[in-house]
Amino acid sequence: MSTSEPPDHPLRRELRRLLIALGYFTRVPIPAWVGWSAQGLNRAARYFPLIGVLVGSVAALVLYAASALWPAALAVPISMAASILLTGAFHEDGLADAADGFGGGYDPQRVLALMQDSRIGSYGAIALILVLLGKFSALLALAEHGLALAAAVVVSAHAASRACALGVMAVLPYVRMEGDAKARPVAEGIGRSDWIIGLVLGAAPLALVAAMHLMPLRSVLLAILATLAVLVMAARYFRRRISGYTGDCLGATQQLAELAFYFAACVQLA
Repeated sequence: MSTSEPPDHPLRRELRRLLIALGYFTRVPIPAWVGWSAQGLNRAARYFPLIGVLVGSVAALVLYAASALWPAALAVPISMAASILLTGAFHEDGLADAADGFGGGYDPQRVLALMQDSRIGSYGAIALILVLLGKFSALLALAEHGLALAAAVVVSAHAASRACALGVMAVLPYVRMEGDAKARPVAEGIGRSDWIIGLVLGAAPLALVAAMHLMPLRSVLLAILATLAVLVMAARYFRRRISGYTGDCLGATQQLAELAFYFAACVQLA
């Protein structure tokens, strides 16, 4: 893999970066002409939220299709499974590894060593079960209230939560360069322009949902606050425990932000 991007037309270069992000963050095959480079992978991080729009849209479509055949209690886990298959459980794996590391480690070196262990421990298993159960419960409540609402929330949450993970990259240094396949290509962090682009892409679905009145304004504001709260708390926690972030930290941040978004959207149902 080369270290720099090949010279290209600006539009083609951005398309290349988008496809690199698609291939890196999902299991979707990309054309051979796209190629790979360390710099391209790093700059492709700006499209992380846009990949969230794609994953969320697939999950929403599967939710609609499954709801035509089965009740919401079955359609929701089918939709969740579709998103997990599409990403190869990329972020769920990061959540489990991060939970094992922070749960079992008492100093930065031990935390990093545990996160690097491919075996799932009790902390990771419990965190994964609780987060998936929380997602299922929240999405079920939303789907029973209305499929359009649930679909809108799913797309918005997948985009916003990935923008949240980008925020961690923007404010913290990367703390491990070896053995971390999840973030090694984007370990240089992201620049201000990349963060702004990612933020806009992450917020766009929610802005559209609000403009179409698919979610009450109160729920929109709560979802924004919940996502920002996860970003702030995650960044502070990672800084205190390991003085930066790893790829597993990004996966955990995305999963927790997505869950927080769902819970915030459910407040209107109380």
